[in-house]
Amino acid sequence: MRFLDAAEYTADRPWDAVGLAELDTATVRLHWTDQPYVWHVNDDPEVFVVLDGAVDMHYREDGVERVERLTPGRVCLVEPGDAHVARPKPQARVLVVERKGSV
Repeated sequence: MRFLDAAEYTADRPWDAVGLAELDTATVRLHWTDQPYVWHVNDDPEVFVVLDGAVDMHYREDGVERVERLTPGRVCLVEPGDAHVARPKPQARVLVVERKGSV
């Protein structure tokens, strides 16, 4: 068994992560960040769960930019093809489940 206090995890650089598990073709990682990611589109689904802090998830729907605030316990499923960028407020720890090899 392995135990980790997500609220205490930090990294050397934004969006760095500690790998927690590989499940078949998916990875489970705990990310820490105090900087936004970049706008991007994934080929596969990805699941975000904010464990500590807050993240404003910016996404485009029908050409319009929208924002949803993710707070601890809030889950976001990003479908393949969804343009999005995560922006921490002011920092966050996020559990991300995604295909192996995703960056």
